[in-house]
Amino acid sequence: MWTFLRYFLLPFSLIYAVVVWLRNRLYDFHILPVRSFDIPTIVIGNLAVGGTGKSPMTEFVVSYLSDKYNVAILSRGYGRNTKGFRMVETDSLALDVGDEPLQFKNKLPNVTVAVCEDRSTGIEKLQADHQLIILDDAYQHRKLSPLFNILLFDFRSFSQPMIVFPAGNFRDLLIESKRAQIIVITKCPVNISDKHKVDIEKKLRRYNKKALIAFSHITYFEPVNSDGKHIDIEGKDIVLVTGIAKPQPLADYIIKKAKSVRHISFRDHHTFTDAEIDRIIKTFQSLNSTNKIILTTEKDYQRLKPYKALFDTIELVYLPIGFKFNDLQQSIQFCNILSDTVALSVNQP
Repeated sequence: MWTFLRYFLLPFSLIYAVVVWLRNRLYDFHILPVRSFDIPTIVIGNLAVGGTGKSPMTEFVVSYLSDKYNVAILSRGYGRNTKGFRMVETDSLALDVGDEPLQFKNKLPNVTVAVCEDRSTGIEKLQADHQLIILDDAYQHRKLSPLFNILLFDFRSFSQPMIVFPAGNFRDLLIESKRAQIIVITKCPVNISDKHKVDIEKKLRRYNKKALIAFSHITYFEPVNSDGKHIDIEGKDIVLVTGIAKPQPLADYIIKKAKSVRHISFRDHHTFTDAEIDRIIKTFQSLNSTNKIILTTEKDYQRLKPYKALFDTIELVYLPIGFKFNDLQQSIQFCNILSDTVALSVNQP
């Protein structure tokens, strides 16, 4: 939300913008070292802070390409308590590898998932055994020169000033969208108007004349419990637990389906404490209902799993999400561009 207080922070945003602009130019002119690799790399990222749908996009791209190629996902592993390179297993802990990489591994168990804060080091360790590496949230990792950049924007960000920290929510300048080969506007209304599309494209075309600009929306799948069983949430009393950047669209969706919702919200990638788990359980127990569940996101579920014993007989359910292109033709274009680019770069055995 844009508040009056943020105007007082504009001078600091100007300083931040100058520093970010200078850093990018130093990499552009190779004054700061940039590494490229023989193995093709695809970066999925954004310019703003969180909440643009990088995880569903990563899962979509990997699912699409892993049928043809030996693909690895490399992430920083944000929020983990460890350092360096680590392979992610289905029984790893979110505290050790990060919640999003653990989600990837549980959703795509046959795909290699690894974390490393230095992406070049991670690529070195993965390249011998793979044909393609997908880098999650690495658009600002300028030490690496990727084959391909997919840049995401939240639809709502175009209705606010697109300003960098601390006055705004952007960590990079809009001009940096010029490096993307595909730009996807996420979390759009299903019936987004042509005017909205034209206005957004005009803004982006100032900096990027060639990229495919596509529009997509969130899709929610059937909720799943800890046993993998689908759960119907229609008409239930729900304690909604979220630790994501922008929980309101999810909350709005759940409110339409549930009988009642109590929303307990934490910051993105929040590490739960025993006291907070106790608070969640007590909130659940306080509901005067026999038809109640605790519902969370798929990402938050990775961090709640270690506490599963504390929930005892309580139904803990998570809601998987994905994304869908608003236009079928754009979906085909996206996949064709991706396929053609990778096919030209991957050395088939």
